[in-house]
Amino acid sequence: MKTVLDILIKIFSNNLVRSVLVVAAGALIYKFVSFLLLRRARKSRLMKTNKGETYLRLTISIVKYTILVLTVLLLLQVNDVNVTSVVAGIGIVSVVLGLAVQDALQDIIRGFSIISDEYFRVGDMVSYNGTEGKVLELGLKTTKIRELRTNHILSIPNRAIKEMQLLSDMIYINVPLPYELKLGDAEAIMNEITAACQNNDLVKSTSYLGVNELADSAIRYLFSVQCVDNQFMLKVRRDCLHVVLEVLEQHKVAVPYNQLDVHTRREKE
Repeated sequence: MKTVLDILIKIFSNNLVRSVLVVAAGALIYKFVSFLLLRRARKSRLMKTNKGETYLRLTISIVKYTILVLTVLLLLQVNDVNVTSVVAGIGIVSVVLGLAVQDALQDIIRGFSIISDEYFRVGDMVSYNGTEGKVLELGLKTTKIRELRTNHILSIPNRAIKEMQLLSDMIYINVPLPYELKLGDAEAIMNEITAACQNNDLVKSTSYLGVNELADSAIRYLFSVQCVDNQFMLKVRRDCLHVVLEVLEQHKVAVPYNQLDVHTRREKE
């Protein structure tokens, strides 16, 4: 009659059971290490900043991939695959693998560059292919941003960092005014517009910058607006444009637009 120990040995000698145990152990280790990192982060002053949050997310990402690789190697070992031979054979297929994962390697290298060079951090506003959004997460392979206009979340490969632009908290708005309006009156209106925009709680400061362009149908006057937080740039722009129209309406100044004069000639009968 078999003892309980013999039965347990037989059960746990099964490759499937051992494989499940390896995967479960890897998942538990990842959860435990992530918990420790998050717990330590709550006690650190650095982690309360955008830079600290960026480092935390990157560290967790590194831990995840490291544990994943180790788990795969252990799975091979418990399924009677000679891991040493596999590792030694990597050199033979390195060229093939290099071509297959070159994009992933570029993403990882760029991910470290983003952190070390502090090109941008979690919480910064960036522009990518005409899309403006807030950086939510920096990983080893991808950067996730939340689009301002739609709140959609985009996952961008880190190798595309050269196509990203770090947005300023400044907005520049052109106000077209008619040529018939005297310069002194136009600048008085512009000062009134900038003062009204300053009353917005999302605006840090405003400044009238002067004449920006002598266009075909209007003179364009420029003023700048500095946002409290650049994630509100779209709303601040809309609010300022609303103020512009209100002030122009109060002064009974029409916004110029291109007009086309059509002349007809009547032929003699």
